[in-house]
Amino acid sequence: MTVSKRVANAKTAKFQQGVFKRGAVQEGTTARKEKLAVGPVMLGFFLFVVVGSALLQIIRTATSPPPL
Repeated sequence: MTVSKRVANAKTAKFQQGVFKRGAVQEGTTARKEKLAVGPVMLGFFLFVVVGSALLQIIRTATSPPPL
């Protein structure tokens, strides 16, 4: 199905008008929520696991006899 040249030109003109506007959104138009990616409980648990495993590894290394 062919489109008339007038309709095709109108679509092209409408497309070309919006090309330079893309990505240029004003700061006030979007609702921005500063949200943490990780909750404080999860962050605390992660630190507990990482620091705890590091301490256990240090203690295990310090108490093990040296290899012969």
